[in-house]
Amino acid sequence: MRKTLTLLTALALTVSLLAGCGAKGGAENQAEGTKAPAESAAEQTAETGSSISGEAARKEPSTEDSADMAPAKELLENSLPESNSYGTQVRVTALKGPTAMGMVPMMESVTGTSNGQNTYTYTITPSVDAVTPALVQGETDIAAVPANLASVLYNNTKGQVQVLAINTLGVLYIAESGESVQSVSDLKGKTIYASGKGASPEYALNYILSANGIDPEKDVTIEWKAEHSECVAALSSQEGGIAMLPQPFVTTAQAKNEKLRIALDLTEEWDKAQEGSETPSAMLTGVVVVRTQFAQKHPEAVNAFLDSYKASVEYANANVEETAELIEAHDIVPAPVARKALPACNIVFIEGDEMKEKLSGYLNVLYEQNPKAVGGQLPGEDFYYSR
Repeated sequence: MRKTLTLLTALALTVSLLAGCGAKGGAENQAEGTKAPAESAAEQTAETGSSISGEAARKEPSTEDSADMAPAKELLENSLPESNSYGTQVRVTALKGPTAMGMVPMMESVTGTSNGQNTYTYTITPSVDAVTPALVQGETDIAAVPANLASVLYNNTKGQVQVLAINTLGVLYIAESGESVQSVSDLKGKTIYASGKGASPEYALNYILSANGIDPEKDVTIEWKAEHSECVAALSSQEGGIAMLPQPFVTTAQAKNEKLRIALDLTEEWDKAQEGSETPSAMLTGVVVVRTQFAQKHPEAVNAFLDSYKASVEYANANVEETAELIEAHDIVPAPVARKALPACNIVFIEGDEMKEKLSGYLNVLYEQNPKAVGGQLPGEDFYYSR
């Protein structure tokens, strides 16, 4: 017991990172990376409630809502592959935000047990603090987590976690209440409001600034805030304010401040900085991981999950209106926010060699800035799941 508690404590202290962005008080706080895990978890539980499992993950629709969503459900059933016949119970956990958005079509179509099909149990939680112990203690089999947390878990459990696929590229943007920023070079000499110091947002911003000849320590002033709402308040209180914000929080903020505009997509800027690089990478937010023991025991079930998840992501990106309604039904973010934010959340499904190339390069960028960000060392070859 003491050994388990020590491991969980080490993980909790290590994991201050970008967890993807959901409702305020949920994954939003994880993106900040500034609050102690115990404190943030307590606040999130008080504000958004405990994790949501299985059928309880969705709000009960009214008769009218059910009628409106019927066409979407029919499309879902036709677009997703049939569940496999291996009869395996698969417990899946996702964070409230982009890492769960691409999974909601699958949650609607591939659930329960029928004719020996897999049984899927879904949990949507507002805090990454709940995901770590669930994986370590074997209470969940597959989880959507922040990209660098996957590496931290792998290192701290000595290879008991593998990454299945990349599910979310970068969700960070430079927003401003003005027109002064048209390129990264325009940030020189400016003040940037941001949250996530000591976590993935800081490392990503530093990398992009440095790649464009801007010294993060000397050429810009970065004012680190505890919450995204503080950044938005700073933008609203001054003309020409600049902040780094994640989706879908950017969309939420724009709804409250019509002067706010997206000046830079940091995922695009990362790609520009990578041009000609010998070690190509991508700016990442989330991945899907599996317990190594589960993958070794049930490879067919894992591969069937990946097939369904890939179809789910494709459906989510191709059917924004229907998916936005499902996202609201699962209490992730309101449908109007999801409708506008989905195209900017960079939800993807990347596996195999491409996953390995992009993820290993991203982890290397973080490792060069702070080895603790990836668990002290880069993961080995067995970290990357291959069918």
